[in-house]
Parts: sequence; structure tokens; C-alpha cells
Amino acid sequence: MEELKTSDYLKGIVLNLPESPGVYQYLNTEGTIIYVGKAKNLKRRVSSYFNREHEPGKTRVLVSKIADIRYIVVNTEEDALLLENNLIKKYKPRYNVLLKDDKTYPSICVQNEYFPRVFKTRRVIRNGSSYYGPYSHIPSMYALLDLIKHLYPLRTCNLNLSPENIRAGKFNVCLEYHIKNCAGPCVGKQSQEEYLNNIAEIKEILKGNTQEVGRMLYRQMQDLAAEMKFEEAQKIKEKYLLLENYRSKSEVVSNILHNIDVFSIEEDTDEKSAFINYLHITNGAINQA
Repeated sequence: MEELKTSDYLKGIVLNLPESPGVYQYLNTEGTIIYVGKAKNLKRRVSSYFNREHEPGKTRVLVSKIADIRYIVVNTEEDALLLENNLIKKYKPRYNVLLKDDKTYPSICVQNEYFPRVFKTRRVIRNGSSYYGPYSHIPSMYALLDLIKHLYPLRTCNLNLSPENIRAGKFNVCLEYHIKNCAGPCVGKQSQEEYLNNIAEIKEILKGNTQEVGRMLYRQMQDLAAEMKFEEAQKIKEKYLLLENYRSKSEVVSNILHNIDVFSIEEDTDEKSAFINYLHITNGAINQA
């Protein structure tokens, strides 16, 4: 009789699931999460567990242990993939097979150093560096890094570019300088102030504030043109057009945000109703939405 009640209860949940992207969680009778999955269509995916007989094995055992279902609706399939990964790592459900090699999604690091480097990484080291991500859609991350490379000349070497080493003339420019990918801070051809101004703009882009950076570039372009510095204005214009052509739709969260709740409200005056959106961010990653 108890099993019948549980079955009817689960069927009721499944019938009312939305046909939206999201993450579903199966719980046992003790309320422990035993499985986390993602779906492009929550209703269709979860229904597939209960609409047919499964072959003997893990899935059949899993279904027999399900006593409750929870779900989280997200905007896109990519958001579901990212959230699924975070929840699996957080709860370590018994019936989940983790992503191969327990691989984490990469982030973009702005290294904490005299002339900061910008690069992708899968490791977050608490040394004062800034991290942006993680990126579940790898091509989007590479497109962003490529944009930054075209907008700003940055060093890619592992040299210890301390003021003392630069003054002592310990380094020589490399090929990256000659092909104009780097402005040569290692030999004093670029000041730290100019370099850090570029880094500040890069951080704004990584946080998704491309519109504000675009406005700033546009103002610079206008000012240079007014001063008859047309060659410099043209260089800024090229940066501006590159930025305008790139509009990342990825939602990026900085690892500076450790444990916060984010709420927003949207009113529908015609229907006299309102919708509340909620995000919970832990260690820079969205784990509830």
C-alpha cells in the first residue's frame, strides 16, 4: 500500500513538470539526494524513467529507490549542464556517474602579479587572482579570450616581471612583441599604469559589462578625433567595432562572490502578477536557480 501511495505521488509530480530546461533530483525515503540529472525538457526526461520497464541494472534499482523528486528550471540547456555538474560535486549522489576524470569546467584567470597574465584554467588558487566562470560552453570561453587578445596586447610569458628585474635589463622581447601581440613590458616599452588600465577594462568585459567598456572606447575615439589624432582614433575605432560585434550571452559569475542570494522581480501589470527570480551563488558557481 505504501509503495502504491509513493507511485501515485511521483506520477503527480511528473504530470506537473514543466517542459523547460532544468535539473532534476531524485531523493530516497530518508530525503537523501541519490541522483542528479539535467534535461532539455524536464517533463519528457523524467517521464522516461517511469513510463517503461528498465533492464536489470543500475537504472531499475535507482527507480525503485525514488521517493521524491525535486527540480530546478533554468534558461538554457548549457545552464542545466553547469548546474548539474555543481550539484553532483556538492552532493555526490550514490547513483551518479561523475563527469569523466571528475573534470571541472574551465574559468578565465587574471593572475595577481605586477603585469597580470590572462589565461584559462581549471584550478582556482586563492592567491589574490581573479577568476571568471566557470564556462560550460568552451567555444564561448575561447571566443572571449580571442576577443581580449585582439583588443589588448598582453604578455603570455612566465617571466618574473618585477620592477627590479625589468630595470636590471634581464629580459629581451620575444616573437609576441614583434607580431604586436605584446607591447614589451619586459623591457620597459609599456608602463605598468597603461597595462593595468587594460586589465581593468578586461575585467569589466569578463564580468559582462561590455556595454560600459564600449561607451568608454567610443568617448576615447571621439576625443582623439577632435584632437586631430586620427591614427590613434582609428585604432580605438577598430577595438570598438570588435567589441560591438561580440555580445556574449553567457552569464558569468566571479569567484569573488562566495555565498550570496540574488533576487530580482519582474511585474506583469496586464495580468496583475509578478515573477521572482532567484539565484544562490556559492564559491562563484550557481548551484540553485
